[in-house]
Amino acid sequence: MAGLKAVAVLSGSENVKGVLHFTQEFNGPTKVFGRVTGLKPGLHGFHVHAMGDTTNGCLSTGPHYNPWKKDHGAPEDENRHAGDLGNIIAGEDGVAELSIKDSKIPLKGPNSIVGRAVVVHMDPDDLGKGGHELSKTTGNAGGRLACGVIGLQSAV
Repeated sequence: MAGLKAVAVLSGSENVKGVLHFTQEFNGPTKVFGRVTGLKPGLHGFHVHAMGDTTNGCLSTGPHYNPWKKDHGAPEDENRHAGDLGNIIAGEDGVAELSIKDSKIPLKGPNSIVGRAVVVHMDPDDLGKGGHELSKTTGNAGGRLACGVIGLQSAV
């Protein structure tokens, strides 16, 4: 069986946009790679959200994808939402090139992220360790700058 591929085209406020590619070979981890432009330099929270609904912009994507009802955390934490992918880093040019590998965001099966949305946030994700009232739910990552629905991509 060949691996699966998915794509998300991000759009949002303030000219933030990008394209993200997702690949998964057999039952291995999902690789996420791509580029987001139009960001202010620095860290930006990066998450898979529960809904693939963008009818009200990125607000319609709901909370972080959390099938196991855990607290917000860092990608390497055992206690984390499946959608907690940490931060992406934008350079001085406002561009974030990313390459992530994660085993909690499969492209198939009952916990598939296909049909859900990926969101880039305004502020850094404190990875659940910031002590803010939102740390254990959102990482206190601020507003939603851009989002896109994750869709399966043809193998051709």
